[in-house]
Amino acid sequence: METSRVGYKANKKKKSSLSFGSVLKYIILILGAIVALLPILVVFIGSFKTNEEFLTTGVLSLPETLDFTNYATAFIDGQMLTGFKNTLFIFTVSMLGKLTLGAMFAYAMNRFDFKLKKIILILLTTAMLIPAITSQVATFQIIEGLGLFNTIWSVIVLNLGTDVIALYIFMQYLDEIPISLDESAILDGASYFQVFGKIILPNLKAPIVTMLIISGVAVYNDFYNPFLYMPGRELKVISTALFAFKGPYGTNWPVILAGVMIVIIPILLVFLSLQKYIYNGIAGAVK
Repeated sequence: METSRVGYKANKKKKSSLSFGSVLKYIILILGAIVALLPILVVFIGSFKTNEEFLTTGVLSLPETLDFTNYATAFIDGQMLTGFKNTLFIFTVSMLGKLTLGAMFAYAMNRFDFKLKKIILILLTTAMLIPAITSQVATFQIIEGLGLFNTIWSVIVLNLGTDVIALYIFMQYLDEIPISLDESAILDGASYFQVFGKIILPNLKAPIVTMLIISGVAVYNDFYNPFLYMPGRELKVISTALFAFKGPYGTNWPVILAGVMIVIIPILLVFLSLQKYIYNGIAGAVK
């Protein structure tokens, strides 16, 4: 009888502790969601206000009227259409080159043994520790020497560098692809390029989509490189197009916020449609 009472108390205590842990978990998740969504909500509400309303009312105060004038102004006066065209071209070419080079480099590092293999990996990892700003003078001189300054290819060339994170994610997935598949294909007369194109790449879909989002967001949101290397008016991207509304005599924040919402929507839709591949890619890299 005494034993059953002790067991009942232990179970009751365990249930209460689990209940407290569950409540704490949901509180933390709710707070995290609020922290993540509150800035977007502020931007969304502010994009419908007039400039006077924005300066005189609270950030969460609703606008008096639902007016889409700011969105039209941001899209037309900010040359957002030109910005989207240039951004799409930079994004497409940069990601195709970055992912192809990254996958090929990871394939070579994972499948082949050579003397400088470890040294190359160490140098590549060490390069991540060097602040990018310290090499900007040399980078600018190289871009100008190649005749790429004030052309769209300047930013594309800078984006083509192999991402170390992508390299290690690809290498983790390559460890799960049996080498016997490569050997069988080679015995059938396939070259290394055919092995890479027909066996390796189809099995790297999850990490490719993962890096497409992780690296693609950085390319999509990049402001510094287009602003520095593409100063021409016809070479605007979406990030530098928003900068046009900031002048020496003031800033039209509601129009800028409307432009921010226009910029957020495409990448948000892409993320929501590909999120399952992102989680699979990260899970596979950890595994």
